[in-house]
Amino acid sequence: MTVRTVGVEEEFLLLDPDSGRPSAVGGVVLRRADDDGPELTAELHAEQLETGTDPARTLDELDRGLRAARAAAASAAATAGTVPAAIATSPLPAEPTLSDGPRYCRMAERFGITVAESLTCGCHVHVAVSSDEEAVAALDRVRPWLAPLLALTANSPLWQGEDSGYSAYRQQVWSRWPSAGPTPAFGSVATYRETVETMVRSGTVLDEGMVYFDVRPSAQHPTLEIRVADVCRDPADAVLLAALARALVETAVRSWRAGEPAPQARVEVLRLASWRAARSGLDGSLLDPRTWRPAPAPDVLDLLLRHVGDALDEAGDTATVKSLLADVQSRGTGAVAQRAVLARGGDLRDVALSATL
Repeated sequence: MTVRTVGVEEEFLLLDPDSGRPSAVGGVVLRRADDDGPELTAELHAEQLETGTDPARTLDELDRGLRAARAAAASAAATAGTVPAAIATSPLPAEPTLSDGPRYCRMAERFGITVAESLTCGCHVHVAVSSDEEAVAALDRVRPWLAPLLALTANSPLWQGEDSGYSAYRQQVWSRWPSAGPTPAFGSVATYRETVETMVRSGTVLDEGMVYFDVRPSAQHPTLEIRVADVCRDPADAVLLAALARALVETAVRSWRAGEPAPQARVEVLRLASWRAARSGLDGSLLDPRTWRPAPAPDVLDLLLRHVGDALDEAGDTATVKSLLADVQSRGTGAVAQRAVLARGGDLRDVALSATL
């Protein structure tokens, strides 16, 4: 078996190292970045920076790429007197600054306060696919398993200076975009393309790049892009996310090739599953993708491992994934780490700076 390549994009907040507040220096950071290092790009707000890894076949290679990209982000941010933080929402109140560019201005004009309140950082996994048909078939079949990935990466409990009550409040913020969230099964490339074209022709989203489905075929790369996760506090968690995402895609493609129908999970139920994952992360119940009834998070994760077991085995990832999963279950998610800083007597500044690269 040829193992699919996998790459990861991570978004970070640029923080003032004294106050811990987001700092609108993204443009400065990019102008001063090393052209020979890992690629750094702008995001919607000037308080953000995005990195991306090259496609990797092994988890060790991916881990090295993630750490190199984070190091490049830290080095570039330092030239503007800031530090990048692997945190999905700002613990401290923030008034984001729109990045330069006509597209971002058009977004602000059309979507108003949704743009102003969208200072969030995610982690997107790109898994190689061989065709559009394969991409849509995998999209249709991975949908029930995305909520557990969100639970594993929950890293946004604080919002505008307060505890949101969620482990991944970013999901709540992100869901305000009209094109965001889960989808029904499309069944064919033609139906997927027709849906996207209809969305663009509606005049609501600006272009295909604003089709913010939880999982979508990439418009730039021959990949399926899984977009549900918070940016991970620990790069090892991003490796775990990527390994599981790759195994889900491989498992889905095998099911499609075997002529097995895609699960007909309704969007309404997928939204409930996502909400449950965002609310409690790994510290409560998730929805069992077989029954859509609540089950302890460890049980749902065990189901996920069994579901993708063959793909993990054949990629040589099983031992690493089990070790990384046991680690995050033992120490807790990024949300747990953030709340632990407060429980130890720290303040919101301490929380923000505890996540710096």
